[in-house]
Amino acid sequence: MAREKVKKLKNPFVFKGYEGPEYFCDRTEETEILVSGLQSGMNITLISPRKIGKTGLIKHVFHQILQKNKDAVCLYVDIFATQSRHEFVSLFCKSFVEEVVEREKSLFAKALDSFRGWRPVFSADPMTGALQVSVSIDLQHTDNTLKSIFEYIERLDKEVYIAIDEFQQVAGYAEKGTEALLRSYIQFSHAHFIFAGSKQHLMSEMFLSPKRPFYNSTQIVNLDPLHEEVYFSFARHFFETRKGGFDEKAFHSLYNLFDGVTWNIQMVLHRLYDTYTTVENEQQVLLAVDTVVKLMSVSFESMQPLLTQVQADLLKAIAKDEPVAKPLNGEFIKHYDLSSPSTIKSALETLQNKELVYRNSQGYIIYDRFFSLWLKRIL
Repeated sequence: MAREKVKKLKNPFVFKGYEGPEYFCDRTEETEILVSGLQSGMNITLISPRKIGKTGLIKHVFHQILQKNKDAVCLYVDIFATQSRHEFVSLFCKSFVEEVVEREKSLFAKALDSFRGWRPVFSADPMTGALQVSVSIDLQHTDNTLKSIFEYIERLDKEVYIAIDEFQQVAGYAEKGTEALLRSYIQFSHAHFIFAGSKQHLMSEMFLSPKRPFYNSTQIVNLDPLHEEVYFSFARHFFETRKGGFDEKAFHSLYNLFDGVTWNIQMVLHRLYDTYTTVENEQQVLLAVDTVVKLMSVSFESMQPLLTQVQADLLKAIAKDEPVAKPLNGEFIKHYDLSSPSTIKSALETLQNKELVYRNSQGYIIYDRFFSLWLKRIL
């Protein structure tokens, strides 16, 4: 993980990436749990719905570690887009190469000699001129390359911290035994691992079922939304530093509108900070929300052709009624003139897999709260 550059942002409400501790809200307890757990030799499983802030937390944890140990290697790999073991290994290898290239030439030379079955390709970013690395791995050398990466880790005379985000993806690879293969290397590795995931049922099954290779091998940490009071103090601080303010009731309405989901709230706070010196009422919040939803409407419209009619009808019905405790209930199906329960069950599973629908303690809701608001407006 590249060293984070300290810089002053024109807008402090970050909704993409990590810009340092000044712009990171709270998570003091979770940070301490992760840092102390990793440094004591315990691997961590971090579970939360998407957009709550687990990626930011991981990078914040790495920032804290690097503050104390500048020689540590901190590697973040998001495998959400991978569909096979080969794609996983290719991405894992590429991430390592990018990290060591940025750090020092001697580390890269070791990687070049160590990784088997791979071919690095170097190019310059056409905009910045920065060095870019792509990796080509022969399919038949996939497992050998993975083995060589772990051998390389063991030869490094440095503390190594590796976060694999959306780790539940490995359970769906066509190649059998990927979990067991990774576990066979990880259990003897001196590296410290964070396995992060957004699909709670899959992550829980992977790490809590006695039948699975990673059973009882990590410390489980569940990430909940930020506490409203703490989040409000964080937001108000930035408005007050430029002699403005933020009404507590206005923030309360914003927090509740998005159920405390960090990404959505940060997007609106970013808009509010660009628009107002002081946020005095809920109307200003709603105007900012409306602007963000309109800006995202093109993206939402492009999703419609990717859904079957049954899936689209079910999505709209959930948006109207959310949270929906029993979407297979005959009364719900009849009310919205939906298809048979078996067809709806299949459509619901697809919507969950596409992460368009999420099940919380009250029932099924639209995953992206901006998308939910957009759907309500077009119905």
